[in-house]
Amino acid sequence: MATTPRKSRPRAAARSSGALPHGLTAQQCRDMYRKMVQIRHFEDHAAEAYAQAKVGGFLHLYIGEEAVAVGAIAAVREDDHILGHYRDHGYALARGCDVRACMAELFGRDTGICHGRGGSMHLADASRHFWGGHAIVGSHIPIGAGMAYAMQYLEQPLVVLDFFGDGATGNGIFHEGLNMAALWNLPVVFICENNLYGMGATLAEESPVSDMMIKAEGYTMPAVQCDGMDVLSVYGAVQQAAEHCRSGKGPFFVEAMTYRFRGHSMADPELYRDKEEVRRWRELDPIPRFGDFLVQHRITSPQELAEVNEEVEAEMLEAVRFADSSPWPEPDSVDRWIYAKPIDPEATEEAPSMAGNPAGAAS
Repeated sequence: MATTPRKSRPRAAARSSGALPHGLTAQQCRDMYRKMVQIRHFEDHAAEAYAQAKVGGFLHLYIGEEAVAVGAIAAVREDDHILGHYRDHGYALARGCDVRACMAELFGRDTGICHGRGGSMHLADASRHFWGGHAIVGSHIPIGAGMAYAMQYLEQPLVVLDFFGDGATGNGIFHEGLNMAALWNLPVVFICENNLYGMGATLAEESPVSDMMIKAEGYTMPAVQCDGMDVLSVYGAVQQAAEHCRSGKGPFFVEAMTYRFRGHSMADPELYRDKEEVRRWRELDPIPRFGDFLVQHRITSPQELAEVNEEVEAEMLEAVRFADSSPWPEPDSVDRWIYAKPIDPEATEEAPSMAGNPAGAAS
């Protein structure tokens, strides 16, 4: 859905105090900061709308983990492919999906990015090669391997980023996906967001190992662990992984150590987490942490960071207004987009005869 870009305030040119890591430019760093702020404000407003009963179903917030989606997606090409799990708002916004359309999707409106069919857990935008959030834990891991197989078969120099949580690594389908990817040398980057909890289960309760990258080593897959609260650390790890995959060397596993500041979902009372633990992790908030880096390297100023927050907040207020005033999908469109060629109930053409084909096989 096309929208008119919002004009930004003019900013004075900032000068970096030296070379930036991973070959990044000052503008790329500013863009990553803005994306993280955008995700944070989007999630804050989504939580408020959920409390007002404007968002149905479950709502899983990405607050605290913004550096993973932004750093990883910034490290790959726009035509590379992205798959995520049900905590998917961050991936959509990091990929550049329309903010108003994403908010309208949470509200179940026809102007939503999936016309209100997907809701919070199933944001997707084929035009941006973002193939959605997946609600069944681990279900998209072999899908990512399959997409990578297609890239390999078509001889396209593209990679697939496949995001999932630490809880998914205990599922059999996780091992099937990694096994296929390693066996067929597929260009897929598996990104495990290790936020220390699978729903309400601690890492120690769900896994015999604390480092998920060890599980990748069982498939002779190169793996690295990065600081998921540091957008530059994530960017560097995924940049390395993508280069490895794009060069034909097969899959790569990235474990980002991160933390969700809110509960598993809005329905989670968080009785299983110690408040002191949450406080310690909040001190590592990736947004002010990266903001301090930008100021220290003279990429931007505290005033400009404040202006970014003001502009993004105005953008989110407009997104909520747009979603709230958008129409609901028409009831008679309920079967739209289910089939590539919708079944016509008025059609009278008979099915082709199977006569002469005793085996019942399709010709």
